[in-house]
Amino acid sequence: MTGSITRREALLRTAALASASMSLAAPLTGIAAPLTKSARSEEIDRELQARVSAREIPGVVAMAANQQSVIYEGAFGFRDTVTASRMSNDTIFRIASMVKLLTSVAALQLVERGKLKLDEPAGNIDPTLGSAQVLAGFDAEGIPQLRPAQKPITLRNLLTHTSGFSYLLWDPNVVRYLKVARSNPALPRMPLMFEPGSRWAYGGSLDRVGRMVEIAGGQSLDRYFSDHITGPLGMIDTGFSLTGEQRARQALLHVRDAHGKLLPQSLEKPDVPKVFSGGGGIYSTAPDYLTLLQALLNGGSLGERSILRPETVALMSENQIGNLEAGILKTTNPALSNDVDFFPGVRLRWGLGHMINVAPVPGGRKAGSLTWAGLFNTYYWIDPAMRIAGVIMMQILPFADRQALKAYRQFEHGVYRVLGPT
Repeated sequence: MTGSITRREALLRTAALASASMSLAAPLTGIAAPLTKSARSEEIDRELQARVSAREIPGVVAMAANQQSVIYEGAFGFRDTVTASRMSNDTIFRIASMVKLLTSVAALQLVERGKLKLDEPAGNIDPTLGSAQVLAGFDAEGIPQLRPAQKPITLRNLLTHTSGFSYLLWDPNVVRYLKVARSNPALPRMPLMFEPGSRWAYGGSLDRVGRMVEIAGGQSLDRYFSDHITGPLGMIDTGFSLTGEQRARQALLHVRDAHGKLLPQSLEKPDVPKVFSGGGGIYSTAPDYLTLLQALLNGGSLGERSILRPETVALMSENQIGNLEAGILKTTNPALSNDVDFFPGVRLRWGLGHMINVAPVPGGRKAGSLTWAGLFNTYYWIDPAMRIAGVIMMQILPFADRQALKAYRQFEHGVYRVLGPT
């Protein structure tokens, strides 16, 4: 990877992005010109502010960009309703599963370098993936029945969530299995829920990819990100732990109770992790994450800084799972997640890092757009056809919160209706 941005350049860029609430012409790289408010963005402002004023969401930061420039940014409401600390563009968010995109980029960098291969057994790199067991069902007494996997897990399976690993939060078979496995140490901690390549299920595949990146890259995942992705792109507020200054900018999590009221939660205790997850546990800001999205929108480069080859970025954007259905999740724990169906009636597939909508979304993104999200209601999308990317960040549980999704949809529709491609 080439052309790391200097820290001075990154700080100047962040300061410029934070100097105003929205922009139509602020470059994401180098030293940005002062941002100016555009009348065309005021409609989006009003809609997001209305969601805050109605107390539907405590606060939100939203940004969008085309290939060259930030075309919208806005911060509304509170990062902390207890102290009335207001949201700002440099607010730090827990982005949870949105780290999966960074992990996917890291793995594909190693594919480009010949250190990993998409279709060779993942067990060749991480031996723990070489003897997978598949849950075949439960006997009459509820004891899990396991059998060896007939096919090896590949990196492509892991990147596309067709490996067989599935999350407890959206899979009742995992719930049932773990109830037995917790009291039976002879059972594996987490078997596959199906034969690799036979189905799609959202799960812990990218945690395994993260470990493969560490082995093949010869570095811890946090160091690999810093050296090959976040450092080159100047994403100075993206990482697995926070400094004291960053922690002062962190948004508080709010949990919606059974009556719809948002209850603030205490910040988690400061922690410097020793193990890093490729599937969650990272912090970022909207400007940082939009920088990553814009690099992908530009075929893997931002200015003179390159993180992937254009052909690799194109491969990420292609359907990798054939006719398998993807993207719809039924919750096993409504306190943590609602049922998830972001685009009812739209066929969904998966590439190497993103969900893909096969058909256009009325009033918003075009067919072939790329997206995913984080547990605390952070979301992104990339629209290759219209050359637009967007990110919106809140800190709310449960996931797929209806009011958070309402703000997300209004933001997206506003980007296309009011700003359009530029």
